Amino acid sequence: MADIKKLAEELVKLTVLEVNELKNHLKEEYGIEPAAAAVAVAGPATGGDAAAADEKTEFTVTLKDAGSQKVAVIKAVKEITGLGLGEAKAIVDGAPAPVKEKVSKDEAEAAKKTLEDAGATVELS
Repeated sequence: MADIKKLAEELVKLTVLEVNELKNHLKEEYGIEPAAAAVAVAGPATGGDAAAADEKTEFTVTLKDAGSQKVAVIKAVKEITGLGLGEAKAIVDGAPAPVKEKVSKDEAEAAKKTLEDAGATVELS
């Protein structure tokens, strides 16, 4: 059996990002969904409120400008969001506009790269 005290000490040392990864791993691998309170309590214990505030876990991908390749950007928005052609065009025409909201850093960076490859100007926030 695991040493509970040692396990607890390791958990308190986790960063907010690591706690989020642990939560996702437990949910995906074992079907365990930790209580939100337990995750929230574990986060600030890692290094104070300043450290927790600095580490962002959710991002918004904002299309700032479609650039000269508007059709390619519309296709990229359609691919990223799963929206129809009309809705994707509306987002591009309405720039600056959010394309994806409350996504992980990896997903946000992948969307940014896809849009920039299509010729758009993108901002992550």
